[in-house]
Amino acid sequence: MSFDSYTSSAPASPASRDFDGSVEAVKQAIRDHLVHTLAVDVDTASPNDWWIATCMTVRDRILERSSHTRHVHRSQNVKRVYYFSLEYLMGRLLENNLVSIGILENTRQALSELGKSLDDVIAQAPDMGLGNGGLGRLAACFIDSLATLDLPAIGYGINYEFGLFRQSFIDGKQVESPDDWRRWGNPWEICRPDRAVEIQLYGRVEHQFDDLGEGRMVWTDTRTMLGVPWDLPVAGYGCGTVNFLRLWESRASKDFDLHTFNEGGYVEAVREKALSETVSKVLYPNDETEMGKELRLVQQYFFVACSLRDILTRYRWSNDTWDHLPEKAAIQLNDTHPAVAVAELMRLLVDEEMLPWNQAWQICQRTFAYTNHTLLPEALERWSVPLFEKVLPRHLQIIFEINRRFLVNEVETKWPGDDARKSQLSLIEEGYPKMIRMAHLAVVGSHTTNGVAALHTELLKRHLFHGFNELFPARFQNKTNGITPRRWLKVCNPGLSNLIDRSIGSDWPRHLDRLRDLEGYIDDPNWRAEFRAVKRSNKERLSNLIAKHCGVAVDPDALFDVQIKRLHEYKRQHLNLLHILTLYRRLLHNPDLEIVPRVFIFAAKAAPGYRLAKEIIHAINAVAARINRDDRIGGKLKVAFLPNYGVSLAEKIIPAADISEQISTAGKEASGTGNMKLALNGAITIGTMDGANVEIHEEVGDENIFIFGLTVEQVEALWSGGYSSMDYYWRHQELREVIDWLTSDHFSGERGAFEHLRRSLLEGGDPFLVLADYDSYVARQADADAAYRDPDRWSRMAALNTARVGKFSSDRTIREYAEQIWNLWPVPIQG
Repeated sequence: MSFDSYTSSAPASPASRDFDGSVEAVKQAIRDHLVHTLAVDVDTASPNDWWIATCMTVRDRILERSSHTRHVHRSQNVKRVYYFSLEYLMGRLLENNLVSIGILENTRQALSELGKSLDDVIAQAPDMGLGNGGLGRLAACFIDSLATLDLPAIGYGINYEFGLFRQSFIDGKQVESPDDWRRWGNPWEICRPDRAVEIQLYGRVEHQFDDLGEGRMVWTDTRTMLGVPWDLPVAGYGCGTVNFLRLWESRASKDFDLHTFNEGGYVEAVREKALSETVSKVLYPNDETEMGKELRLVQQYFFVACSLRDILTRYRWSNDTWDHLPEKAAIQLNDTHPAVAVAELMRLLVDEEMLPWNQAWQICQRTFAYTNHTLLPEALERWSVPLFEKVLPRHLQIIFEINRRFLVNEVETKWPGDDARKSQLSLIEEGYPKMIRMAHLAVVGSHTTNGVAALHTELLKRHLFHGFNELFPARFQNKTNGITPRRWLKVCNPGLSNLIDRSIGSDWPRHLDRLRDLEGYIDDPNWRAEFRAVKRSNKERLSNLIAKHCGVAVDPDALFDVQIKRLHEYKRQHLNLLHILTLYRRLLHNPDLEIVPRVFIFAAKAAPGYRLAKEIIHAINAVAARINRDDRIGGKLKVAFLPNYGVSLAEKIIPAADISEQISTAGKEASGTGNMKLALNGAITIGTMDGANVEIHEEVGDENIFIFGLTVEQVEALWSGGYSSMDYYWRHQELREVIDWLTSDHFSGERGAFEHLRRSLLEGGDPFLVLADYDSYVARQADADAAYRDPDRWSRMAALNTARVGKFSSDRTIREYAEQIWNLWPVPIQG
């Protein structure tokens, strides 16, 4: 059956007819919430009160639809997809929700008539601290698309009290402070204490026998903890469906020991409460210590254990036997963080529901699917056996049994006597200590494993999971990532959105491939002039933001060269820095050198324990401080590193970008989605043939992208032939002088401040081939400089990027998951 053959046939929600969405209705609803919810009036309300009252007005409308959606799903006993992700990078929700339910402009007018600005109200909200980087932002896009496509879905995660961290710079160095994003409450979330779940941890396993002599394993002497769910409604765009995220907060099962307190043990009396609440305290606790590792493992188990119990409870409301679970529930593991869910579902089915092992394993495999997001072996989740035995002793037994049966029944059958194969594919990595390979558990316990870009999937099959692909070739698929055009064009770039509406109509946010119709307008010089005017307006807005946060005045007519992403060596922000220094050095030698004025814009966080990444941030800021105040170069170069990167900041940077830096080492980036967002907003990519860059290149055409550097095959050949970064260093005088200049004390004023960076590039062997790609990168940057000198050519290239990246809608990605992995179909809900 065709995905698009489903039509909106469900009855409309009666409650949705009570609010007509008019300006007057919105005004009255906001007033009502000020008075009845917040106990203030229009004269005494604070900015935060106005934000909450406006959010509550929108939330009321969404919850009416949510109630109706749940009623339809329950009455039809639908199949749902359950998306397991340790993070969701949601950003702010008010504007996105206003767009989704179609009352953005009326709300803007209503607030204006009440003497308030919608933009000011929106700015009151913090970014929700539920995610960090691309993994979490992808999950947020997918949840948006699932609702927009009328697909029954629930996302599961953790309701973190604190986000990753708030980033600031002192003397150019990253400083982390708590991201207390929930300090003033979150008007979107609804607590469900009646749905709380109790889970077990630690303890030991006993082999017990019943009266008939039948033995079974019993997990006993455990510590217990409560998971309390908070629901976050997710409204589909232009439809009646409202799905939800269910985010778990950890609480103690026994809050307070009164006897101990009365005996004077005040700290001991609340110890269990404090320890339990630590689990949902912080996103990604530092795992450099043993206690940090243990907390991460507990976090991962806590969220999957709560979620699985919730899923099974919902399933049993309408179903009598476990055999049909895969027909009603599809569970997608977003990377390896939730992989312990495989062992937990087996424990629930075998130990608690008393199913035979083979029956339980078949149900398990038919229920789970796994998305891999990395080609870096060191980034795959691995847990030491002693730690796992301490925290989850019964699960360790189950994993060993899964491994034994897999090696005997699958690997030995295909490759008899091949111990090397067994070692390669085993869920247990031998050594001291032994390690559990969670990615292997996810592959073996799932019916499908997918990569997130065509190149990434091929490299998974060729390298990382080569043996599994030989064993289970039908299990591997590609699902190229996508982004939601609602947030990443319609909301964040209203000027371009309005131009597109006037050109091709307003249905493109649900049908992004319609952007191809823009090609009929791009040859019109008047249309291109409008396109340029939109871009310049966005650049003016970003210029003001840079002046505010960085104290740097930049020219909106300069080329805005943007690299915004997590700070990691493989993403090669330091290659970008070497190019900046190359231009700076050339200008100092020849102040009359003709180059296009350029503003280099960075935004990124480095993990607190990642020393080299933090050193790269320091280096960029030190170079920026010197360049930005150097009058000798006549303002031709400026460098701005905007602090505390997140979704709301990205929404301001992306529409203003001229160049999109996607310069990872070929074969290291799984996909990337920042490349898609920037291209959609008319930025031209300079990048390697890595991740989704390959497919962007196919879509936009070779003449509308600046590709440089080694390909995956050339990278492999270079390493196999014996790559020496020192050879490049000594052979290339300009490169050598730039590296020496950077790593002297010229920029930092501190001897050895960037010693780890120098060591990585030279004595450390340059693991991400920065020196090998330097020449090609600098040459393609010169090509971009030449192209920007012709405004008409540049605007045509930029507009064609917007027109040709419709493939990268997360709606397309989710349709493919639904049809080819989940066997899930739309259930239309009329609003």
